[in-house]
Amino acid sequence: MLATIGTTVLKEELNTPYSVSPEAIAFYQEFGYVKLKNVLSPEVLSYYGDIITDLVFKLNKLTKPMEERTTYERAFLQIMNLWREDETAKEFVFSKRLAQIAADLMEVDGVRLYHDQALYKEPTGGITPWHADQFYWPLASPKTVTVWIPLQATPMEMGPLAFAEKSQAVEIGRDLEISDESEALMSQSLTQFNLNEGPFELGEVSYHAGWLFHRAGPNVSTIARKVMTMIYMDKDQRVMQPRNSYQTADWETWLASAPVGGVPDSPLNPILFSR
Repeated sequence: MLATIGTTVLKEELNTPYSVSPEAIAFYQEFGYVKLKNVLSPEVLSYYGDIITDLVFKLNKLTKPMEERTTYERAFLQIMNLWREDETAKEFVFSKRLAQIAADLMEVDGVRLYHDQALYKEPTGGITPWHADQFYWPLASPKTVTVWIPLQATPMEMGPLAFAEKSQAVEIGRDLEISDESEALMSQSLTQFNLNEGPFELGEVSYHAGWLFHRAGPNVSTIARKVMTMIYMDKDQRVMQPRNSYQTADWETWLASAPVGGVPDSPLNPILFSR
């Protein structure tokens, strides 16, 4: 009975509104990202984090030695749409609190799920090169945002996320996948922007816009950097004609091949928050 009461309280936390200050919204709108403290309790992160971790190692198919992997493969283990694998993971992914924050920051009336993804950077895992996520998404509007949720405190040696402030408006690099090339080119091109690079406290999360350039350092610690993410889009987002092979794959896999010009409203892309 106590265990049931405990898990009920944790689920309620995920669906309790979070007060996003006008200052945080203004910061996100200007800089393209924001870090927010005390969004989730240690208890929620521990309980759901254990379930997410079990799923990651159950579903992971990347078993090559680190020295045989590409730069992308060294960056992290990447497992997507955990919400379709486990009902408890779905509770976390469908959190109204996290979705409401996304809607508040983007200043939209509601958000749909694009997809979730766990990003686990193993010990000795390499850098995550500079990139903008929306390169991969066949979505017409820039009203997209990713919440990045460390499942543990994340000091610098574990490779926390770093942001090129205000780079969501830059055009150069928008045609680059995550690669050594994107890292080399954008390391030069992004020198005009201030870099926000710092640790994450337990319970602190970040939200970054789809076109904001970001990266992460290597994990030189002895434990995995465990992160869960959800990608949200304006509930009125429209599908655009894919512009590269990655967008074509995403259109088929995560948007159920929704008609170009239409709203992606299949069961794969549920509305998670609406005013």
